[in-house]
Amino acid sequence: MTTTCTSPTEFAQRLDQTADDIEALLARLLSDDVLADEITRPRRLMEAIRYSTLGGGKRLRPFLAVESAAVFGVPREAALLVGAALECIHCYSLIHDDLPAMDNSDLRRGRPTLHKAYDDATAILAGDALLTLAFDIISRDEVHADPTVRLLLTRALARASGLGGMVGGQMLDLAGEGRFGDREPVDVARLQQMKTGALLRYGCIAGAILGQASQQHYAALDDFGRALGEAFQIADDLLDVEGDAEALGKPAGADAALGKTTFVTQLGVDGAKQRIRDLLARADQALAPFGDKGDVLRAAARFVAERKS
Repeated sequence: MTTTCTSPTEFAQRLDQTADDIEALLARLLSDDVLADEITRPRRLMEAIRYSTLGGGKRLRPFLAVESAAVFGVPREAALLVGAALECIHCYSLIHDDLPAMDNSDLRRGRPTLHKAYDDATAILAGDALLTLAFDIISRDEVHADPTVRLLLTRALARASGLGGMVGGQMLDLAGEGRFGDREPVDVARLQQMKTGALLRYGCIAGAILGQASQQHYAALDDFGRALGEAFQIADDLLDVEGDAEALGKPAGADAALGKTTFVTQLGVDGAKQRIRDLLARADQALAPFGDKGDVLRAAARFVAERKS
């Protein structure tokens, strides 16, 4: 693997800066001042949305959007808007994932999940609101002057989020648990590409779309995103087996309790770790066309593979 010129300290600073910028942008987008001239929003719903969206998370998906866009010299303000839309989708997915009908989780980011802090109905509607807000944000004129670019970003986000992406992957996951009768065989790689990988991959290709990149460069970031997405899920599966609940901010061992088929159950711990090493090499190779401009994304792949929470 190529050695990245981005040090761990520099990477952490860039990740934290983007997280801060996304936090500030989401806070503004969800503020009463911004919404004052629009249709009245129910206060309880707005409070619930803020509870689940602000004040936590690494903001990795927006970070990927910002850094992939930076490769092509895209203005940071535009990339942050795309990242904010993507983060709205991610936060909605976590709210719904935690519900009793799904993963039935009590903790998220070290505090009660939304349906525990409020109630199931409010959690469902908060997730619905974030999903639709994402498409409000991604289609704004400030994202890009060319409406075709905005259309491509919107369509790609819809596909990453919906039937062939995250939502479809969640359905396959539930079917694999036997929620709808007999436990169905699980293609873990396909499930991962949809449920977890699709939004991570979108963060990588969004920069290419924003930058109106060549087909070659788009394909390179697409392949990088697929490798990073799989590495993320394997690391997540390993954390569920080996991680600490306090560091994770949620219960460890949840996958085993639900009888999920994961990369670890299929490959074993050692096999899963070897697969991550192979994926890091693939990610590095995918970024070769970008030279030093790909260093931050290289560091992101390593961060994903080595994270502890």
